Amino acid sequence: MASPPAVPRLPPHDPRTPALSVVDMHTGGEPLRIVLAGCPEVVGPTLLAKRRYMRQHLDHVRRRLMFEPRGHRDMYGAVLVPSELPDAHLGVLFLHNEGYSSMCGHAVLALGRFALDFGLVPAPPAGAREALVNIHCPCGLVAAFVECEGGRSGGPVRFHSVPAFALATDLLVDVPGHGKVVVDIAYGGAFYAFVSAEKLGLDVCSTKTRDLVDAASAVTEAVKAQFKINHPDSEDLAFLYGTILTDGKDTYSEEPTTNICVFADEQVDRSPTGSGVTARIALQYHKGLLELNQTRAFKSSATGSVFTGKAVRVSGTLSFSFEVKCGDFKAVIVEVSGQAHYTGTASFIVEDDDPLRDGFLLK
Repeated sequence: MASPPAVPRLPPHDPRTPALSVVDMHTGGEPLRIVLAGCPEVVGPTLLAKRRYMRQHLDHVRRRLMFEPRGHRDMYGAVLVPSELPDAHLGVLFLHNEGYSSMCGHAVLALGRFALDFGLVPAPPAGAREALVNIHCPCGLVAAFVECEGGRSGGPVRFHSVPAFALATDLLVDVPGHGKVVVDIAYGGAFYAFVSAEKLGLDVCSTKTRDLVDAASAVTEAVKAQFKINHPDSEDLAFLYGTILTDGKDTYSEEPTTNICVFADEQVDRSPTGSGVTARIALQYHKGLLELNQTRAFKSSATGSVFTGKAVRVSGTLSFSFEVKCGDFKAVIVEVSGQAHYTGTASFIVEDDDPLRDGFLLK
């Protein structure tokens, strides 16, 4: 049998469609597929404009990378783009099974390592133990702090969020199959509904994932139907991303509190959810359950992985309206910490006669 070529080469493919080269990582079990090359230029004067452009003109890239047969319904991705912000080292568009997120904490933790290791930021000074990576996310500028040694990443990454706040608390939502349910809504770069799984007759630690997904999805759809969400900065950010079911342990404790996040089209986060941790910290701070610089641990019920989070400073007051409540809420900057790992690299191609070239999802 002949030996394979020493240098890998691409199999036959449509020469009009460049191969999509990626680096794969995971943070707490949640995947991140980072596009290195092959994505057409994403046009737009601002990052939010680029997000709109990609949705309207380049969505086939998302489908090819996220969907089967190259991905799966719970795959997550990132396309790196230039940022209009002078302090940003890079801009990023987040991809998932339904579209494009405004924030992704697990991705920021992974991108911090990636940016340092792939030379997207200046090399840290000799002897530095941490490198700063400013990442422009659709929700705003997020500062990541990457542990390093000899100019290479290693160990956990932490980030400081955009202003996070509780939008509404103790809302009564009519959830089909569950009756009236008390829901909180908070923002950590994306809006989430928070519900104690116990209120739905479930246990976030032991109930089957399928049952948790069904219940969380029912809450998401009910909130979307019954309440209008506004964001003080941009309508592009004014949408409910998903529902996070918790163990109800919101009062401060040194023991981890467990949750599971179901977002987009019933996509299940394997990690504790970085932007969800951000929002949950803001919610607990708003309720007086957490003080500044009190660190809490958040555990994923899917994998057991842990992030830590704390409110590091009060950022000011945001003015916004909500359909059932109006007023000013204090926002906080939240620090979230977690560990990301590399898992591999790949090049994905398209053959011109492939009827499933843009991918598919089973449901």
